[in-house]
Amino acid sequence: MNRKSKAYRIILSGGGTGGHIYPAIAIANELKSRFPDAEFLFVGAKDRMEMEKVPQAGYEIKGLWISGIQRELTLKNLMFPLKLISSLRDARRIVRSFKPDVAIGTGGFASGPLLQVAALKKIPCLIQEQNSYPGITNKVLGKRAQKICVAYDGLERFFPKDKIIKTGNPVRKDLLDIETKTVEAKNFFDLKHGKYTLLVLGGSLGSRRINQLIEKELDFLDTKNVQVIWQCGKLYYSQFKIYSHTNNVQVHEFINNMDLAYAAADIIISRAGASSVSELCIVGKPVIFVPSPNVAEDHQTKNAMAIVDKEAAMIIKEEDLDADFENKFSQLIASPEKQKKLSDNIKKLALVDATNHIADEVEKLLKKN
Repeated sequence: MNRKSKAYRIILSGGGTGGHIYPAIAIANELKSRFPDAEFLFVGAKDRMEMEKVPQAGYEIKGLWISGIQRELTLKNLMFPLKLISSLRDARRIVRSFKPDVAIGTGGFASGPLLQVAALKKIPCLIQEQNSYPGITNKVLGKRAQKICVAYDGLERFFPKDKIIKTGNPVRKDLLDIETKTVEAKNFFDLKHGKYTLLVLGGSLGSRRINQLIEKELDFLDTKNVQVIWQCGKLYYSQFKIYSHTNNVQVHEFINNMDLAYAAADIIISRAGASSVSELCIVGKPVIFVPSPNVAEDHQTKNAMAIVDKEAAMIIKEEDLDADFENKFSQLIASPEKQKKLSDNIKKLALVDATNHIADEVEKLLKKN
């Protein structure tokens, strides 16, 4: 079939954090390049970051009134059944109106109601699970989806084995050639050339513990002649923006030009969410992972250790930051050999064709339909 012969209608849902949003956008971009006449619609959770980031990427999005279940008893939990009923009703209306040929979910609150409705209407569904330990939404959806694209081995514990395809996690195409952008990137961020640059990433919403660490260590970093690009996150920007442009530090609520941020960096401190790990393998810079301990099955530590065990990154657990950070950072910055070893080894772990492989699976579903 000629790829351009049909104007497919493709609906996608993924949100709550950048780890769910950007894979969905990457998949949409690849499918758009294959099917220029296709129509795309995203479905997200109202008041979550996808309602801003998806339109910035050039796609229409509709919002559902949905949120997750809190660990402790709260008013939000009492509202959950009402939100779920409302979201299922709105998802039915959206699916009935848009009439998609395929539905794609990358995790997050809104993908549950949307793909549940799509599956009940016999619309082919594909889910993409980024982590080594799936969230509740994808565990439930796995029973109904035709294809489940994963990035880690061993997910047969959670999903039907015959539906699983190991593809890796989608990443933005602009990360594939960052080695050519170093000068442009340093100029973009108004950085000093020839001076070490540390990029600090606490995830799209920010990390309180990483932010506290950087605040505490600013004088230490200054003694090491390091300039800092610090993405502190939306939740913490008002607290930490006072440090911007002091001691060679710039604080950002969010960085939209991540390709340039990665290109400017010499060393990166990052959480170990699955999408971040996948991006960092492609970026190929020396990384110190600080996994979040507040996630299901401690999967960020497992994500990080999959890299650390191959001598491709360093790790400092949150409880060890105060004791170990200065020593480990000093060792890394003083050793170009160690930096090169970490950089070379992490590049070997990159699955650069993940987005293409996932789009191939979507294309198979479209052709069957």
